[in-house]
Amino acid sequence: MTERNIRVEPIDRRAVEDQEIEIVERKGLGHPDSICDGVAESVSRALCREYIDRVGKVLHYNTDETQLVAGNAAPAFGGGEVIDPIYLLIVGRATKEYEGTRIPTGKIALEAAREYLAEHVPELEFGTDVIVDVKLGEGSGDLQEVFGEEGEERAASGQGRQGRGSPVPMANDTSFGVGHAPLTETERIVLEAERSLNGSYSDTNPEVGPDVKIMGKREGDRIDITVAVAMIDEHVAGMDEYDAAVTSVRDHVADLAGEYTDREVSVYVNTADDYERNSIYLTTTGTSAEQGDDGSVGRGNRANGLITPNRSMSMEATSGKNPVNHIGKIYNLLSTEIAHAVVEEVEGIRDLRIRLLSQIGRPIDQPHVADAHVVAEDDVELSDIEDEVIAIVDRELADVSEITRRTIDGELSTF
Repeated sequence: MTERNIRVEPIDRRAVEDQEIEIVERKGLGHPDSICDGVAESVSRALCREYIDRVGKVLHYNTDETQLVAGNAAPAFGGGEVIDPIYLLIVGRATKEYEGTRIPTGKIALEAAREYLAEHVPELEFGTDVIVDVKLGEGSGDLQEVFGEEGEERAASGQGRQGRGSPVPMANDTSFGVGHAPLTETERIVLEAERSLNGSYSDTNPEVGPDVKIMGKREGDRIDITVAVAMIDEHVAGMDEYDAAVTSVRDHVADLAGEYTDREVSVYVNTADDYERNSIYLTTTGTSAEQGDDGSVGRGNRANGLITPNRSMSMEATSGKNPVNHIGKIYNLLSTEIAHAVVEEVEGIRDLRIRLLSQIGRPIDQPHVADAHVVAEDDVELSDIEDEVIAIVDRELADVSEITRRTIDGELSTF
């Protein structure tokens, strides 16, 4: 039996798929909040790699306070212009010197932001359409000690060990993470529709900007999908082409939804449009950030890529936090990975919630409690699968350092 504090009990609600009303949201890559998440996480990974290259390990930092102030633009069929640039402020803490080695954290952050925006919001011209500023201070002494050498010494002394005696980092905060599995039909439609519109669909339909926001509502067996798509004016010659683009998006999402459900699905696109008044969702850059929509890290998607009011969620901003010992990042990612692993490996689970609670200064592979809430299939007793669930939770906690590695390598999405 594991020495970790792992508990399994029935969940205090029906499976989300069986509830009468379900609401699911995803903010796409070009949404102002997602831009902040994406830039913060890109800077985070860049700092990790640079620290490892220069000093052999990740040093204390966090970039999870990045903010966006919207600009102003004048979109027009065939191509408009940005009047006032978007302002993006990368805020946080970073170690700038270690044992005589100086690290140019500001330069690293700017380069990472430039590369991220060029890939994901390519219509934004860096330095003119968007101004990026960096304000990275030094970390607080007590957290640097928990993160750094004091934490390593405590781990090496036996308070935290992993694998064959490797030290386990100490939690930098008393906080928790939440994960769920499996995704409902509505959740999968919302998630995959945004990924598709911002992936293969936009590759062949350049009028679709990256600011794609999707809201799903299931009422009984009827699903309504509301899509907001920032159309790029350069690729739209007039109202007829705009209308055709909206219709094409609607048909694409409806076809995609049919791959995940047999329920009745209705798709609505850019519902605030008023053609008679020429009021439509047309942009110059493909993001609402050009026209009064501000953004902030942690205000959008949770670590599983969705906003799910039918499920409990952590309010921690996952993006931009360090992946070594920051529980707000590690436990949200790990709980999600654990939930999917349990559902995949254990038969008879209809709905699962994993909660991981840390205690500051405690080894991250030893949570204060690991809590599994289960909705079992009607013919399955919880007592019959409890040991299997505990074993998987224990296994994944023992391998928590994989979350750090996969995050630095960009294998895990934080939003």
